[in-house]
Amino acid sequence: MINWRFAEKEDIDLILFFIRRLAEYEKMCGEVVATGDLLREWIFEKKKAEVIFALEEGKETGFALFFHNFSTFLGRAGIYLEDLFVLPEYRGRGYGRGLMSILARIAVERGCGRLEWSCLDWNMSSIGFYRSIGAIPMDEWTVYRITGETLSELADSMDKD
Repeated sequence: MINWRFAEKEDIDLILFFIRRLAEYEKMCGEVVATGDLLREWIFEKKKAEVIFALEEGKETGFALFFHNFSTFLGRAGIYLEDLFVLPEYRGRGYGRGLMSILARIAVERGCGRLEWSCLDWNMSSIGFYRSIGAIPMDEWTVYRITGETLSELADSMDKD
């Protein structure tokens, strides 16, 4: 079992550090627009997400950012894992599995019906890891997304109809 803790407001810079390291790994640095102020507002003030850290001798080695979603079919909430990242120098020591185990425990304790996440198709090491813990890919589902100007245009379109 790994040591872990929930993030606190004082951890904003640490959360942002892990987000940026994940973005580097996924070759998506240009997409990170999160700031400390945004994270403080959305995670700690509006309470729209939660963060846990894996620890080794008091040092944060990895993080998981998650939030609740809802399944109409199950009639209950679930946990959606937005990000999971373990620093490269700590990989292979059980921190990723430990974070997933903690998330599963949180889901069970909160009465959630499932734990789910998305993974980039090219990330074969993560896919292998997820399959090793019993995860099943949802191949019949495709993620759709609307952001930025398209999101604003859609929001404004109701006024035009």
